[in-house]
Amino acid sequence: MQSYEFSKERDCIVSRGIATRCLHLEETEGITQNYGAISYPIYQSATYAHPEVGQSTGFDYSRLQNPTREHLEKIVAGLEEGIDACALSSGMAAISLLFEIFRPGDHVIAEADLYGGSIRLFDNVSKKNGIEFSYVNCAEDDIIKYIRSNTKAIYIETPTNPMMNVSDIAGIAKLAKEHDLLLIVDNTFLSPYFQNPLNLGADVVLHSGTKFLGGHNDTLAGFVVTNREDIREKLRFLIKTTGAGLAPFDSWLIMRGIKTLGIRMKQSAKNAMDIACWLKEQRIVTRVIYPGLPEHPGYEIMKKQARGFGSMITFQVDTREHALGILKKVRMIKFAESLGGVETLITYPATQTHADVPEDVRLRNGITDCTLRLSVGIEDVEDLIGELGQVFAEME
Repeated sequence: MQSYEFSKERDCIVSRGIATRCLHLEETEGITQNYGAISYPIYQSATYAHPEVGQSTGFDYSRLQNPTREHLEKIVAGLEEGIDACALSSGMAAISLLFEIFRPGDHVIAEADLYGGSIRLFDNVSKKNGIEFSYVNCAEDDIIKYIRSNTKAIYIETPTNPMMNVSDIAGIAKLAKEHDLLLIVDNTFLSPYFQNPLNLGADVVLHSGTKFLGGHNDTLAGFVVTNREDIREKLRFLIKTTGAGLAPFDSWLIMRGIKTLGIRMKQSAKNAMDIACWLKEQRIVTRVIYPGLPEHPGYEIMKKQARGFGSMITFQVDTREHALGILKKVRMIKFAESLGGVETLITYPATQTHADVPEDVRLRNGITDCTLRLSVGIEDVEDLIGELGQVFAEME
């Protein structure tokens, strides 16, 4: 997780670990600017004055770029080890922007167990725009069977939302390169703190910045990160043309959230492991799906390609009535959509995140009326287990 570099100027070893990169940009080290402000300023300006014709401060109009957003983009690009990142108004705006690089008639192989909003976008907007999709279990199926002459990309989440399927990023990247396809990875569930798909061969990484990057359930954001110059040029043209760039204040909120990304990810993942082990022992729980459990099919792949198992747990109970009862009785744990914040949230995918997914598709992916998804926060784990234990006891 950490590398070191010797600095002759400072005559010491300078850390360049990911937790440090959440806080500092190398290019600004040793430079006192913005009056020495430690918190990067919010440049709440729509437009910028020019010294004269043909000269610019580097910023012209905030739809094109804004200093606060640019600073955030450099941080996220650095965390994912890409050459550029585009910050958008939401995770869905980020996916929408990316899919503007495709043309009518293009074909995309997509993970079958995607976030419901992604499926809704693909089925109702992208297909309308002439893009074809094949939905595949990328953790198990032989992807090569689905490649056509017009296939342009493979799109995956790993782990998937909500069934926590784990795909081999490096293996799929090798296949993609052999067939001249883009590999797009939604890295929202693990964040760049635990996983860096670009280093494993992916071409594009997506994030709902609303989730772990922001980490406080107080703003929306999305990111597209790439390590390819040709894709970077297309994305920069598209973001200024379509106009969904992240606003200055929201950019500042995400920057503030990223400062604590490391300690939040470590604590929430530790809590998740404890809760997953506890859930396995409960009478009404029939299945616990957490990639940090050795029995998870993707456990060994996760150990190879990630630095942690994350804080997302999906579990199933024995009856629909018990599932609904849990949602009704929790108090400190909130029954709410979203994930990745400091507070623990519990979600009912059948009527929330995957409500627009046809029932037969949901059931085929394993999402039943007994499926619950838990986004574990940073509370004292004894309190979380205590509340779940009380709720479960009331239903026996």
